[in-house]
Amino acid sequence: MSQYPSMPEKSDHGVYVVSFGAAETVTGSKHLLTMPNYNLLIDCGLFQGIKYLREKNWEPLPVKPSSIDTVILTHAHLDHCGYIPLLVKNGFRGHIYMSKPTRDLTELILRDSAKLQEEDAWKANKHHYTKHKPAKPLYDTADVEAALPYFRTVELNLMCELNENLSFRFHIAGHIQGACSVEVKCYKKTILFSGDIGRYQSELLPAPQHPQKADFVIMESTYGDRLHEKGDAGQELAMIVNDTILNGGNVLIPCFAVGRAQEIIHLIHKLKQQKAIPPIVPVYLDSPMASSADKALLKYPDWLSISKEECARMFSGITINQDARGTQEIIKQKGGKIILAASGMLTGGRVLEYLKHYLHDSRNTILIIGFQAAGTRGRALLNGAKELKIHGQYYEVRAGVKEIGELSAHADQEELLTWLKKFDTAPKRIYLVHGEPIAQDALRLKIKDELGRTAKILREDQKEFLFSTTEENVQATTHDSDNYYNV
Repeated sequence: MSQYPSMPEKSDHGVYVVSFGAAETVTGSKHLLTMPNYNLLIDCGLFQGIKYLREKNWEPLPVKPSSIDTVILTHAHLDHCGYIPLLVKNGFRGHIYMSKPTRDLTELILRDSAKLQEEDAWKANKHHYTKHKPAKPLYDTADVEAALPYFRTVELNLMCELNENLSFRFHIAGHIQGACSVEVKCYKKTILFSGDIGRYQSELLPAPQHPQKADFVIMESTYGDRLHEKGDAGQELAMIVNDTILNGGNVLIPCFAVGRAQEIIHLIHKLKQQKAIPPIVPVYLDSPMASSADKALLKYPDWLSISKEECARMFSGITINQDARGTQEIIKQKGGKIILAASGMLTGGRVLEYLKHYLHDSRNTILIIGFQAAGTRGRALLNGAKELKIHGQYYEVRAGVKEIGELSAHADQEELLTWLKKFDTAPKRIYLVHGEPIAQDALRLKIKDELGRTAKILREDQKEFLFSTTEENVQATTHDSDNYYNV
């Protein structure tokens, strides 16, 4: 039985949405669409950031995984896909649908996640900086392998039928390569899950798209209270690099291995071509997963806004490090350099090794380029932290900390409103997820004032009734497209 008796394993005659994550927070995305005899889960992510959020990863879901019929992934970031191995381990046996790039990137991210958890557990046990005896990974590589056979890929813009009353299709979201919004046709209604909405001006990716009409919209609100700077991100990056290199320091750019790393590499390549930064300055990509993600860019050029040839050229002059020994060699190397390393919020990965050596030196610059969730080291740096705790020890912060918001992969408030305005007919209801409370409330008010629509903020584990299937909605979904097939 579910640990929440008021939450039925299957809906009776109503269609509901309930969020098990990314409700009043930006992490752990899991949104369940429940209807008569069917449960559809949109995204299946891990919680990250503050400890009490991370601890939720160890708690059982409010419904049995075996009661979920299908999972659809919007994209491959860990906070959207990282719970999949646990879902399968605990009884899920349905298909997991995603775009082709998302399939490749999700496998990379899940393998890396398992490896990091295994390594962290090993280090914690070796150095005794854990209260757990022994520390164990949330899941391991074998759990990832067991989940991969459930993956299925779907083409863009093709309607896929799950049953006579339920179908879906993908629309480009522009957040990272392969990222999609999910249009769900449920009986005669259209429910759109935005996923993470990308930028309308990107170095590598096309602008976000969505269907012309939707009855219900469940949309992200990460930057609901913020406008990204409108300046020239390339010029700003060049100034930071040049000032740091001139002072004999290093520029450390924590970045997500999938998405941000590739965009920054493309921008650095352009700056070197323009001689806006010294063409000879060494650039290191210290992330095996990021180097594998680079291959996905070349494999799926149709998902990019630049040519395959330009994509290949941008990696020239980049030194990719594969192993931990190489990390120490890069750290020891004298002279200024640019280093890109995961993770983007400084929650783990090789970037921590660089922080240990670079934080104390005022000549160095830590450049933040993406959203930093509450409770992460990245947020702490932006908030002016004087020290960071890494692997049980405290490190003084003397390095410069800079931020270029324009390089974020998430739409800002203005772009989120633009995304909403592109519907031919305003949605009947708008629900906000994937945002911190202050950001969500700011966006809610903007939607009311500028669009004249009411937006509701979903709360974790709170079922929201959408419509009844016993009224005029009992007819099957109309096949309104030639691009329609069974899956």
